[in-house]
Amino acid sequence: MRQVAILGVAMTKFGVLEKTNLEMFAEAGLEAIALSNLEPKDMEALYFGNCLGDFEEGQMHMAPFAHAELGLPVGVPATRFESACATATVAIRHAALLVGSGVYDVVLAGGTERACAMGTPLATRTFAMGHHAQHESTAGLTFPGVFAMAAHIYSEKYKVPLKELKRNMAEVAVKNHFHGAMNPKAHFQKEIDVDTVLDGMMVADPLQLFDCCPFSDGAAAVVVAEAGKARDLVKKPVYIGGMGQASAGPLYLQKDLSRVMAREASIAQAYRESGLGPDDVDVVELHDCFTIAEILALESFGLYEFGKAYDAAAKRETYLGGRVVVNPSGGLKAKGHPIGATGAAQVTEIVEQLRGESGPRQVEGARVGLVDTLGGDFGTICNIVLRN
Repeated sequence: MRQVAILGVAMTKFGVLEKTNLEMFAEAGLEAIALSNLEPKDMEALYFGNCLGDFEEGQMHMAPFAHAELGLPVGVPATRFESACATATVAIRHAALLVGSGVYDVVLAGGTERACAMGTPLATRTFAMGHHAQHESTAGLTFPGVFAMAAHIYSEKYKVPLKELKRNMAEVAVKNHFHGAMNPKAHFQKEIDVDTVLDGMMVADPLQLFDCCPFSDGAAAVVVAEAGKARDLVKKPVYIGGMGQASAGPLYLQKDLSRVMAREASIAQAYRESGLGPDDVDVVELHDCFTIAEILALESFGLYEFGKAYDAAAKRETYLGGRVVVNPSGGLKAKGHPIGATGAAQVTEIVEQLRGESGPRQVEGARVGLVDTLGGDFGTICNIVLRN
């Protein structure tokens, strides 16, 4: 395998937007290409992520239309990816695999989503299609319900009183809003306090409103290239050190929701491929769709022992200036979560951190970053280790 690097990265603002999926992706894609000192004609493939365009805009088969919006040559293949919330990360991983194997030298990858166009009832229904249709979604299960169960299991398994766990989960939300307030592209740019979280509407016990990430619109894109070409084009290429992807079946086969076995398998692949481990990681963009999800992820990565990460935010260990900075972008919780774009936005944040381009939320001396994206009921996990 050849060494693979990331050149240009870009994302739109996340939030409630008026642009179409194609307009948003064209904005992010063209900016990423320009920042790579390349032109659309230089792209050799497009790996395009979108989950729910048919419900959002009545638009399927969107990849070739994104191809046209970007002005790519007719001979360049455009392929749509769908892996629930892990969509864009999976697209980027496949781009890196094809570049690493020598099939292509330069690939544009990323994703777009316009979830807010659906409204809350339809968006909730379509997101629930990520559950197993015969055994889970038809029983009324939603993603807040899944992570609520995970919180109860965690509390019981590790003997952390639910009231104490809830307060520490609230600290995760406070931390991510603190970071998001410094991100001009975040959906939410306002700090909150623990009482704001604990006084919020109950969504799925014990998860309250501010324990949950929002539906968001937005797009993000990255240019993946062979490392030699990257060094000729940009001053600060960021290299893909290792990648992992793993899969799990429906929840009734997974049993213990406090241990995300697919993530443990995926991160082991990424660490092994990179020759790095948890002690080497300076900054993490992880899948905090719910506050308990951040706690589970930190333990899966080996950054904390199992049952010990629940108070990391309360101890400020995961804040800027802490021992490992988690979600300096604001994470899904504050930056927002347009599901087809989320993974590419996470990669964008880590690349900018490793280049020292993150302004007031810059992690000092960051050299190794970790991306973690979760799709569905822990069904797809994709991890990417990035380094200078």
